[in-house]
Amino acid sequence: MANFITQDLFDVFDEHGDDIEMIPDISKRIEPDAGIKRQLDTENDKSLAKKLRHDPILGDINLEDVACRIKVHNIETVESCMHEIAVPPEQEYIPLEHKQGKPAKEYKFILDPFQKEAILCIENNQSVLVSAHTSAGKTVVAEYAIACSLKDKQRVIYTTPIKALSNQKYREFHEEFKDVGLVTGDVTINPTASVLIMTTEILRNMLYRGSEWQYTISRSNYLTNLESIFNHKILLKVDIMVMREVGWVIFDEIHYMRDKERGVVWEETLILLPDNVHYVFLSATIPNARQFAEWVAHLHNQPCHVISTDYRPTPLQHYIFPVGGDGIHLVVDETGQFKEENFNRAMACLQNMGDAAKGDTKGRKGGLRATNSGQTNIFKMVKMIMERNFAPVIIFSFSKKDCEVYAMQMAKLDLNTLEEKKLVDEVFHNAVDVLNDEDKKLPQVTNLLPLLRRGIGIHHGGLLPILKETVEILFGEGLIKALFATETFAMGLNMPARTVLFTAPRKFDGKDFRWITSGEYIQMSGRAGRRGLDDKGIVILMIDEQVSPVVGKAIVQGKPDPINSAFHLTYNMVLNLLRVEEINPEYMLERSFFQFQNQAGIPALYNKVKELYTTYNTVNVKRYDEISSYHDIREQLDRLSGEFRSFLTQPEYLVPFLQPGRLVRNECETFDWGIIVNFKKKNPRNPVKDKTIIVIDILLHVSKDSKEGTPIPCREGEEGEMEVVPVLHNLISQISSLRLYYPKDLRPSDNRKSVLKTIREVKKRFPDGPPLLNPITDMHIEDQAFKDIVKKIEVLEKRLYAHPLHKDPDVNVLYEQFLHKEELAVQLKQAKEEFKQAKSILQMDELKCRKRVLRRMAYCTSADIIELKGRVACELNGADELLMTEMIFNGLFNALSVPQMVALISCFVCDEKSNEMPKSTEELSGPLRQMQDLARRIAKVSTEANLELDEDAYVDRFKPYLMDVIYAWCKGATFLQICKMTDIFEGNILAYTRCPAIGCPWLNYVFLGLF
Repeated sequence: MANFITQDLFDVFDEHGDDIEMIPDISKRIEPDAGIKRQLDTENDKSLAKKLRHDPILGDINLEDVACRIKVHNIETVESCMHEIAVPPEQEYIPLEHKQGKPAKEYKFILDPFQKEAILCIENNQSVLVSAHTSAGKTVVAEYAIACSLKDKQRVIYTTPIKALSNQKYREFHEEFKDVGLVTGDVTINPTASVLIMTTEILRNMLYRGSEWQYTISRSNYLTNLESIFNHKILLKVDIMVMREVGWVIFDEIHYMRDKERGVVWEETLILLPDNVHYVFLSATIPNARQFAEWVAHLHNQPCHVISTDYRPTPLQHYIFPVGGDGIHLVVDETGQFKEENFNRAMACLQNMGDAAKGDTKGRKGGLRATNSGQTNIFKMVKMIMERNFAPVIIFSFSKKDCEVYAMQMAKLDLNTLEEKKLVDEVFHNAVDVLNDEDKKLPQVTNLLPLLRRGIGIHHGGLLPILKETVEILFGEGLIKALFATETFAMGLNMPARTVLFTAPRKFDGKDFRWITSGEYIQMSGRAGRRGLDDKGIVILMIDEQVSPVVGKAIVQGKPDPINSAFHLTYNMVLNLLRVEEINPEYMLERSFFQFQNQAGIPALYNKVKELYTTYNTVNVKRYDEISSYHDIREQLDRLSGEFRSFLTQPEYLVPFLQPGRLVRNECETFDWGIIVNFKKKNPRNPVKDKTIIVIDILLHVSKDSKEGTPIPCREGEEGEMEVVPVLHNLISQISSLRLYYPKDLRPSDNRKSVLKTIREVKKRFPDGPPLLNPITDMHIEDQAFKDIVKKIEVLEKRLYAHPLHKDPDVNVLYEQFLHKEELAVQLKQAKEEFKQAKSILQMDELKCRKRVLRRMAYCTSADIIELKGRVACELNGADELLMTEMIFNGLFNALSVPQMVALISCFVCDEKSNEMPKSTEELSGPLRQMQDLARRIAKVSTEANLELDEDAYVDRFKPYLMDVIYAWCKGATFLQICKMTDIFEGNILAYTRCPAIGCPWLNYVFLGLF
């Protein structure tokens, strides 16, 4: 191969010969120096830069008008507690005063420092956010606020994110304060009480109704037949003026505001509440507590304190159990130190176990695999926990089905004494006595008792409410030693245990299986360690796949999740705000936490604009006009060069010259010339829209640091290696007329090196680069557009060569200075646009689109005056407002019986998939088709109004899986009978059947024939 390069070789493979005029590489002809690279990519960038040079940069910006000017003061306190206060700009900070006299409530135990600080804020009638670990004692602060409110003859509202927590708080506070009421979607008790416990949605609805709210009392028990709900004789309406008398509103689990679906409710509620109300916010540890307090101070023009502590009354030890291993490994001790050596040892156990440690294809159920003894890993872990006296334990799983499967595997464990079994029987039978005899035979009821008697419990959203409450009571009384629960159990319920066990490190978030976040881990693991009972809490994470120390540490020792706004517009929100005279939807957007967080970066952006402007003005370019015109010519040539190359790479012109051995070059100039080895066409999925793709295998000189699929060019002086690299055809920038011989077998390294040697000999022979194919005479490109491009290039080249700077010795320096100033101009323009974007109201475009939809569908006028359809839609909470309203006004319900109506409405509330499709009958399929047609009409109008809405996805939101079940129930089937018709959990069926008829007066009127 040493004598491979000869004159004869070039004579044979030079396809156009020596006498044909060459069209050289345009980019080489127009570059005055190879070291200068163009930094502005588009004409748009250039025009923006030019415009910027004449625009006022800071003259139209007043930072005081847009930046949040909340002042934050740090208050000195003890080491274990941090105290800050956010004060509105018009107010002065006034130190807190210790009140004299008897406190509103006295405690039999010594208060922690953070509790004392928070109580001092309440005594001074100032709002406070308390951020502390689970079980740290935040409820003490809420109790004191309630006591102060009652002392001052004021009402107090306590809101929670879930009904279960509302029920628990009602029981606790009723025992303490007596004058306590409960208002949820299911139950209303003593609504005139001074202390009202409710979900945040209920409070939001009250505020939208202008403090006068309506509720419905149903005397039906948990398993009543739906038909009785429609008897209007048991529907009682009571109008109560509440908000005028409210002194304090307590938000429990305020960090739930970051929830993607429901978090917006918290923002709406806080924005709508009056400024004279004071607030207590109870939260798990959050890193941006100060920012939240600043928003509250900005929102209601009142100081808001932040009391935070990292103190945990019961320290935690975190362990990892590698599935298939023989023990647990301490990875974080009670001081918070991460034990990387122990972590790596646990991962080594997984590696040694191989497939035996793996779960299913999605990595969810390694705990189901049996060990050598025939026991599953979950059984093995629970048994170990009991043997070591680490009970009680909460075993968290991320699906309801897993909870039940794991619990059933504990058949061989009996954790209760005979006396405890008797107590379980007594509590359970007292609870289920409210059910009729047939409902007592429900599989969920009969299957749960044997587990409870052995000290094993299940808690998830699919349980009947009566069973869920029974499990909570038994666990609280210590009669359940091992509780299998989903993560909702960790949401505020005061149910601590000594040990927490995670069955998997991944969860399904509605789209994909992912690692749990550190915030989710902190929330659930915080249930470990009972204050005053345990000297430490135990947390065990089961892992069935390899995890890097970085990921593992991020989970078990990571920071809590911040409160990031999940604010989004809904039609119900827009319509309600159009109905209220004092405020409008734009007001809601301006005041949202979403907007506040976006504007938090305004001062930094302002400083960025200012610094860039100063730097821009300090860069002085001599002979500016001359170098600017020179740059314009080169930029146009660069653009035309790209168009020129795009013609060369069109398949009809390129494919005939993709012979093996052809010298070609990638558009990336850092790669050298290579030879074609092979090519293959990929047929487009859509021949009409998509273009043909050609993948060319090119033998290139690459760095030894290259990885598969990511070739790296050789650095100067690096030996490198020759490798075949797949390159898309449109990335080819130069096609030589030369073809080189190369060994047929390129697997041996020496053969590939011989090709490199050949290419280097070619470059020596052609110092200006290998000869290129002539696009007209060789490639036969006859397109007139291409010929026009060539003519334009020729004209511009003449202008370039005639330019006074082209041969000037200072052209390189001047050009670099010019490019630097132009780059600064673009950066400055972008920074100013970012600043303006931060000042603007986000989601305003979406609001305009939603208003357009409402106007086109006659929900409001062009003057934003709400119409009758809009007023009806305002009342439809918990369902798709537009579709339900369209169904009412299009008379879809008129020809339907009550069972058909309720069955159809179940599509709005059913959010679970079933393995069993409903039986299709004309009684149900007909109304379903009509509803889907209306949904498609809404989707079409939304699309026409420039809202992004996928028609099929929108229609699929309304799931028909329970239609036949609900229909059968309304026709007289018992609850036991309908439960056998589907694989959806009994508790979910019950929840879905109750949703359509409760909390929505307009639907009640429809069912009763009053509308």
